[in-house]
Amino acid sequence: MDGGKARRALSACALAAIVCAGTGVAPAAAEPPNVVPVRLIAFGDLHGNLLPPQGPRSEVVRSDGTSVAAGGVAHLAAYVRQLRAQADHSMLYAVGDTWGSSPLESAMFHDEPTIELLNDLDVTAAALGNHELDQGYAELTRLRDGGCHPDDGCRYGETFEGARFPLLAANLTTEDGAPAALPFSISYVDGIPVGTIGVLPSNTPDFIRSDSIAGLRFGDEIEAVDRTADLLDSLGVRAVVLLYKGDIGTDGQNDPCHPVDGPANVVATAVSPKVDLIVTSDGDRHFNCTYPDPLGQPRTVVQGASHGRIISVADLMIDRETRDVLRDHTLAFTQVITHDIEPDPQTQQFVERAVEMSDAVAGRRVGSASADITREAGPSGESALGNLVADAQLAAARSVGAQVALTNPGGLRSDLICGENGVVTYGQTYAAQPFGNRLQVLELSGAQLDELLEQQFQTTANGNALEWILAPSDNFRYTLDRIAPSGDRIRDLTIDGEPVDPEQHYRVVVNDFLAEGGDGFDVFTHARHRTGAGEELDALNAYFAAHDPVVPPTTDRIHMH
Repeated sequence: MDGGKARRALSACALAAIVCAGTGVAPAAAEPPNVVPVRLIAFGDLHGNLLPPQGPRSEVVRSDGTSVAAGGVAHLAAYVRQLRAQADHSMLYAVGDTWGSSPLESAMFHDEPTIELLNDLDVTAAALGNHELDQGYAELTRLRDGGCHPDDGCRYGETFEGARFPLLAANLTTEDGAPAALPFSISYVDGIPVGTIGVLPSNTPDFIRSDSIAGLRFGDEIEAVDRTADLLDSLGVRAVVLLYKGDIGTDGQNDPCHPVDGPANVVATAVSPKVDLIVTSDGDRHFNCTYPDPLGQPRTVVQGASHGRIISVADLMIDRETRDVLRDHTLAFTQVITHDIEPDPQTQQFVERAVEMSDAVAGRRVGSASADITREAGPSGESALGNLVADAQLAAARSVGAQVALTNPGGLRSDLICGENGVVTYGQTYAAQPFGNRLQVLELSGAQLDELLEQQFQTTANGNALEWILAPSDNFRYTLDRIAPSGDRIRDLTIDGEPVDPEQHYRVVVNDFLAEGGDGFDVFTHARHRTGAGEELDALNAYFAAHDPVVPPTTDRIHMH
């Protein structure tokens, strides 16, 4: 699709107070008289990963049980172009967290390379996730509309034109209720309109720094979908696709399509029956399920895997007379982005340019490690990388009185995979801790510390159990009993070998996301004092410089009862 036409179409729609995006896909062959086929392709949680992921997440398990290397946008582009070439009509979607917490090849240039990649792939529409808001709403609008960065200017190219695709979030508004993003887009397939709705979780504020979303409001996602589906219906749009970036339920069952507790169940069975297909995106788990909608009709829900490793594909048939999807003809599958086909040469050159431009910074040695340091959680929920980060933060904050450190697993974005001679580079530590969080030293009582650790076990609004184990510094030990009643799961806390006194106050260093109560840890917001202690990435790099080579920490700081 021509970018200028897309931008003009959006502008015209905005002036008419109708939110839409027109996309005309020329048919490659004659279609049956009463049915129009369309192939929908989607990827999510890309996080600006232009290169294939490394470490444990570098491979995925195929349906035959074999593991295979996957990911990287050059191979992603090759599969996308191949899948689109096989269909007369196709659309390509990005389902949230497409950029944000990105590796340096994209982040060093404020994720402009990722936007340009999506433009080149001719993305039809992109749903917003929480990470697109990491740098604030003003930066999101710049990436959408174009223009050089207000502080750094245009570093990736002479100019930056912005996204040539609509960004969707039907439940995102400003404080006065005005839309902060397009709620939907409309594309045309052989003259038939196809509506696309985007939403992100209403609890997004729990997972992002408050200063990044100042002035924004996140409404109920199901209500927003239903309202928007009704609006599309009033405009004569009968074929509707939902893009939802979020945790849509529990994955506690072995079967991801479990009819009661499957990860797609909550949203799939609740949102408007006017929605014909749901494409979700949240992390590593991929699935292709069918659930009944509120009227009992079957509806497909499909999800790929993060970092461009698995994409979702759905082939729909649209009745030419009713302009609605014939759901019993929907065929969906997930496609592993293996490396057994040739990478797309144009995209490969694009990636090589971004890597070359960032290499002087990304390739700088910060230290070395005796072995890979990963995010793989042990039985206690600890990981070697999480414990390392906690140790680094405590070391950095000792000078302002910190006695113990805790860090959140969601802040660890990439494993540290050793290079030649165990070398660890700035690009690797940046990928592991890309948020630019600052460290805060908070004063909490021993009783508050105990209450805080109990908050590692939470219940979602849907009644699902959620566990967030904070990584402790090496001098902080306690016993965890998962089967004990809520409020009694944590005991025997010690700092430097001394029992924690419920009445005594202790100085705890955390990143500012946690300090603001992120991930549901609101005990931090009741701290008695707060002192700044630098940035978390600086702390990690300083630790590597001071402990070269770093030995991966053990994961036995939390004793299992």
